[in-house]
Amino acid sequence: MNFLKRLFIDKCPTCNKVLNTNKSSFLKAKVIKTCPENHYQKEFHPALETYIESDKVS
Repeated sequence: MNFLKRLFIDKCPTCNKVLNTNKSSFLKAKVIKTCPENHYQKEFHPALETYIESDKVS
């Protein structure tokens, strides 16, 4: 069961911490996940069906 859980958890490639989803916009259906140390950000845009990844979030 832990193996399946690890497949769905996103981690920061720099510090290996679990990403937080505190900046999600439910009205726009956009999901933004950020590293607690602001090393990395991952956005999912369902209308475009793409992920946008960026380093060093401000």
